[in-house]
Amino acid sequence: MHIVEFIGRILLSALFLIEGIGKIFMQENVVMYMEDYGVPGILFIPAVIVEILFPLFLIIGYKTRLTALVMALFTFTVAIIFHTDFTEGTQMVFFLKDLAIAGGFMIIFAYGPNRISLDYFLKSKQ
Repeated sequence: MHIVEFIGRILLSALFLIEGIGKIFMQENVVMYMEDYGVPGILFIPAVIVEILFPLFLIIGYKTRLTALVMALFTFTVAIIFHTDFTEGTQMVFFLKDLAIAGGFMIIFAYGPNRISLDYFLKSKQ
């Protein structure tokens, strides 16, 4: 079952890694989108860092619980800011998708990583 938990961390992280890297190449469009929703463009860099660095931490299992909590809060915040216009057909789906992803991160936060993680390796060395 350890491999299943590890694969789950990879699958949850993949979306954010791909989107974070993609944002680097579309910075102007992303900043305009953010500002349309009242989010200051200065938050572009921190958002990209969260979307790239924290998923990498989650994949390798480093500071896994803290990382999962940060990702859950980030995903929930994104859902509230960008996906609550339910008059637009797909926004409800995006909102629910983000809530489901945040739920996955919360499960990782609650249970932590298993043997396939840097956290487990470092703890076993103590």
